[in-house]
Amino acid sequence: MRIYIFKSDANKELRAFSDDPSGTKLPGQFRPWHAFGVIAAGKSPPHRLPRDQIEKAIGDRGFQLWRMKPKLETA
Repeated sequence: MRIYIFKSDANKELRAFSDDPSGTKLPGQFRPWHAFGVIAAGKSPPHRLPRDQIEKAIGDRGFQLWRMKPKLETA
């Protein structure tokens, strides 16, 4: 399965995975969504996220949400 990576304009830490390159399966309350990456079949997702769980969520709901941790500023 090819997995597309999206980011939400409504919440800048929120990201999503979907098998739909247009993002129409993603939750409406966090729109607009913008695709910014793709994970080829058999490749590992970023940040050591478990591909099997992502694929299961996509099969069940059409997407998987995840949140980026805010970057800490160093002094």
